Amino acid sequence: MSVVIVGGNECMIREYTELCKSYNCKAKVYPKMCRGLQNMGNPDLLVLFTDTMSHKMLKCALNGAKNQKIPVERSHSGSKSALRSILDRYTG
Repeated sequence: MSVVIVGGNECMIREYTELCKSYNCKAKVYPKMCRGLQNMGNPDLLVLFTDTMSHKMLKCALNGAKNQKIPVERSHSGSKSALRSILDRYTG
């Protein structure tokens, strides 16, 4: 399963990727707005940490997900436990 994480804290990138690895998921993390966000590929899940992202970044991520029919999960908290609960729901 591949996961794209948008938003969150820059210092948590390694924590996010290690947690996803423990669930046998590949993760791409975009804590800031960048060009690569427009070409995020076709992941199985898009996770949005809305507390640390701008409205422009949110719109860009949602438009990309809508066009490719990617499931989106939003969380106001960018914590490791919030990501863990999301991954628990989607990986079973």
